[in-house]
Amino acid sequence: MRAPHRPFLRWPDRRLATPAAPVAGVDDTIRAIWDEMIAAMDAMPGVGLAAPQLGIMLRLAVVDASATRGRAVRLANPEIVSAAPVNVRRTEASPNLPGASAEIARPAAVTVRYVDETGRERMRDFEGLWATSVQHQIDHLAGRMYFDHLGPVKRRMLLSRAGKVARRG
Repeated sequence: MRAPHRPFLRWPDRRLATPAAPVAGVDDTIRAIWDEMIAAMDAMPGVGLAAPQLGIMLRLAVVDASATRGRAVRLANPEIVSAAPVNVRRTEASPNLPGASAEIARPAAVTVRYVDETGRERMRDFEGLWATSVQHQIDHLAGRMYFDHLGPVKRRMLLSRAGKVARRG
């Protein structure tokens, strides 16, 4: 049985457009939040999750783009320190806006500085789907959604389509 988790906020909940607060330190409370986030990510199923998606307004994220699962990277206060000059396009979506997705161009690889589950600062290179996911989560921590990368017309069309899906229930 999967562990329970808080419900996903639904766009346009303002918390999804609000930057999350930095994490002061990693303790058992933060580790429990990460565990809850991994349960929520696995239940989607998805390859990443940011704490604000569950209404937890802290700079916490988890990413697991492994084929076998169970390899989640826990990140506190993540920030991109460098990005590859080459972009890749991938389809992105969010449980906060069901029924919608869009192709988004992002750097193919990034180096991220973050605090890990032991409270130590780390640097890690993410490539491929891992890179896309970690960038998507860092956007959430800054109060941005993937569709904020779209032009106004595509964004309006995507939000209109998502609204129709939501009204159908």
